[in-house]
Amino acid sequence: MTRSFGLLAAWQLSEAMVPVVVGLVIDHAVAGGSATTLALWGIALVGVFASLMFTYRWGAAEAYRIDQRENHRLRGEIAHHVLRPLGARTGTLSGGTLSLATVDTASVGGLARSMGNTFASAVAVLVSAAVLLRIDIAIGLAVLLGVPLVLGIIQFVTPVLSRRDRDQRTEIARSSGTAADLVRGLRVLKGIGAEDEAAARYRAQSQVARAASVRLAGSHGVMESVTTGLSGLFLAGVTLLAGKRALEGTITVGQLVAIVGLTQFLAVPVQALGRIGAKIAAAYASASRIVDFLHTPPLLADGFAEPPLGPAPAVSLNDVTTGALNGFTLASRPGELLCLVVDDPAVTRTLVGLLTGEIQGADITGEVLLDGVAISNLSLRARAQRRLVNPHHTELLEGTLRSNLDPDSRHSHTDLVDILGATSAQDIINLDEKGLDQRVTPSGTTYSGGQRQRITLARALAADPPVLLLDNPTTAVDAVTEQHIARGISALRHDPVSTRITWIITTSPALLTQAERVVFVAGGRVVEEGTHQELLGRPAYQELVLR
Repeated sequence: MTRSFGLLAAWQLSEAMVPVVVGLVIDHAVAGGSATTLALWGIALVGVFASLMFTYRWGAAEAYRIDQRENHRLRGEIAHHVLRPLGARTGTLSGGTLSLATVDTASVGGLARSMGNTFASAVAVLVSAAVLLRIDIAIGLAVLLGVPLVLGIIQFVTPVLSRRDRDQRTEIARSSGTAADLVRGLRVLKGIGAEDEAAARYRAQSQVARAASVRLAGSHGVMESVTTGLSGLFLAGVTLLAGKRALEGTITVGQLVAIVGLTQFLAVPVQALGRIGAKIAAAYASASRIVDFLHTPPLLADGFAEPPLGPAPAVSLNDVTTGALNGFTLASRPGELLCLVVDDPAVTRTLVGLLTGEIQGADITGEVLLDGVAISNLSLRARAQRRLVNPHHTELLEGTLRSNLDPDSRHSHTDLVDILGATSAQDIINLDEKGLDQRVTPSGTTYSGGQRQRITLARALAADPPVLLLDNPTTAVDAVTEQHIARGISALRHDPVSTRITWIITTSPALLTQAERVVFVAGGRVVEEGTHQELLGRPAYQELVLR
């Protein structure tokens, strides 16, 4: 950064020296009538222009490199905060996060380049004032005293800019988040005929963002007019003073040319100094949003225990009360395929949150154990080795079908085909001549809801964790496909010698029939256990699974 500041300062000094050298040429060469002196001063002027050209080229290039490095570093920090194993409890929509990583990082990163130009402008003003002091003390003092006064008046607008810039960026981020969510959910919106309502909501949010942008533009317009107007009036006054001095004969023609040239040149650095307040205000607003985002708490708490994996996994919840659970107790033996029929979606969310570790804190009573160790005490690595929770809503990533199913490249082609077959997803391979290497768009938008659900289920099965929790994995498929999937899960994970544990939250009769044990959960606790056929005699259970 020091190199950039130095080069930009040299560029502005070269700009300032152009009228000074021209004035010297007039006084020492033109007035004297010496061709040799004219040639020497001509060479000096060429040197000034060469310095101007090269220092700007190198200084600007270095400033842009700093700008881009800072942008990249900030984008990396935002991405790391979201993608780190602990996660981030941000509550920010995906479009809002994208706005942070693009618009806000560009504003903050660009400040370094603006500060370099501001430093160079300040150096140019000071050197110009020194030159003017040497030519005429009154004019030099006018510049030294007038520039800070003009800049001080301009800065009165800065607090308003800072506040309105922050408001505008916040509203734009909300609009971006709303738009991104609408695009992702377009199939669902069309399916339920809610496009008009969704569009109305986006229009309303967009109008709020538009109004914030108009207010910000108005404030920028005020600052621009104040900056241009005050600096123009000030420099016009300096020029008039110089003209008066020339008429009085206290300065030479060459000095008048130098003063007028410097005055014209100073219009740009003075305006740059005036605008830096607005740029700092914008960067401050963006930096505040980035800092707030980066200080959001982690989604998960990391423990320290890393016990070795035993030959048989175990998972149990002992008298757990938190959220929608009320004295919930359930344990599973090795090798068990267990289905949970839950009467309240809030209970499902709580169970998923407990087993992922997202629900944490002192308000939890009871124990959630994996292999006999409290899940909160296990490190993230140990949890990942022991269990996988496949939520109802999952995402596909841009890449290939193979990379989505097997990101660590652990399985052979045959294994992946078998896993897709177990989830009744083998037809997806035939959609494209590239088979497993077919391209997957972000969020898998080219697939239907049922296809995405089967792919994500296949991905969970390919991970082959000792303990697997599936949250309603077949809601987007038909009954025949459900039966095939139920048999596939049982065949893949629960052969006669398997010790794997699989919990499936579902009301699908096809899956319930495959389960060794079905647990009926009502009122946040286990109320009945047995096989599917045994529990069908319970009216409340029957109502849930046969409706």
